[in-house]
Amino acid sequence: MEPIQRKPAWLKKRLPDPQVLAQMRSLLSDLHLHTICESGNCPNLGECWAKSTATFLILGNRCTRQCGFCNVESGRPLPIDVGEPAHIGQAVAALGLAHVVITSVTRDDIPDGGAAHFAATIRQIHQHSPGTTVEVLVPDFNGNPEAIADVLAAKPTIFAHNIETVERLHVRLRPRFTYERSLQVLDQAHRLAPTVYTKSSIMVGLGETPSDVAATMEDLYRTGCSFLTIGQYLQPSKRHTPVYEYVTPEQFEQYRTMALNIGYRYVASGPFVRSSFDAATALRATIQKNQS
Repeated sequence: MEPIQRKPAWLKKRLPDPQVLAQMRSLLSDLHLHTICESGNCPNLGECWAKSTATFLILGNRCTRQCGFCNVESGRPLPIDVGEPAHIGQAVAALGLAHVVITSVTRDDIPDGGAAHFAATIRQIHQHSPGTTVEVLVPDFNGNPEAIADVLAAKPTIFAHNIETVERLHVRLRPRFTYERSLQVLDQAHRLAPTVYTKSSIMVGLGETPSDVAATMEDLYRTGCSFLTIGQYLQPSKRHTPVYEYVTPEQFEQYRTMALNIGYRYVASGPFVRSSFDAATALRATIQKNQS
């Protein structure tokens, strides 16, 4: 299948407000913080920052693994900033966030993969902003159940780990990860803390088929996964994996219907959807549904 270059009309967005970008960058710089919004080159950065929403990137901005689709820098990581959890807590309080998402690079150089740092960050958010719900998007911790348990002990509201792509494409696109291990992480989290919602995300447009996506939905659901997001892969640069298909909005809606029929509590599916897309809405909708 040949890669394609021209984006369709439904993938065009207005440029973000430069004043909004400058204000958020100033706050992040003052507290020495990173966001996946910038490191991952997210297309939703402008509108999320306009709502004072950001997905914080902890444990530095250099990843010890390298995936062909990811814009995050890879290489030798810098030492862990022990003050980072408190700075995250302060930023969440300063922004008045009702819901916050915390993610990280993969840190294979740390025995626990950074789990203790995740736990410390969650606790600092609870301390500085007790009413804020916390979603963590974690790496696979090499499947270490103790690391997963440490993160869950800090009481996040949502525990997310992204499968990213279908099983057939996994080895090519995520050579340092395994499809089975990602499923195992979600399964372990659900078994250890059944009251914590688990969540995952799939990128499409990489050469998968609808039947591939359906099979991945089923695999994730069997782990106890409650939330699912499905979005269009966009090539960050020429050196990254090319886009093989721009999935239509109609197909995204079909994927959403498929996932809801399987039994997911909440599904976001669309060209610009990312794993933390409208995360607070997903949580509110689920809580309201449980109370009705």
